[in-house]
Amino acid sequence: MDSVELFGFAASVIVAISLMMKNIVKLRIANGIGCAMFSAYGFIIGALPVALMNGFIMFVNIYYLIKMYQEKQNASADSKQAA
Repeated sequence: MDSVELFGFAASVIVAISLMMKNIVKLRIANGIGCAMFSAYGFIIGALPVALMNGFIMFVNIYYLIKMYQEKQNASADSKQAA
């Protein structure tokens, strides 16, 4: 087993672990890291569908993390205005 395969297995393990998390923020962070690694792995081995799909999923995770952060900030600002 070479280092590229080990990198791919590590990405798989991170994605699998992320799917067992209850906290959605931690899930999206771990899943995003795993998807970024899997995307890099796909490019390294020349598997464009693997690279592109995992790259897309990584950006979906980033989008929702930003959205959750903004909603939390808005809720915090709303509660301060109500007080």
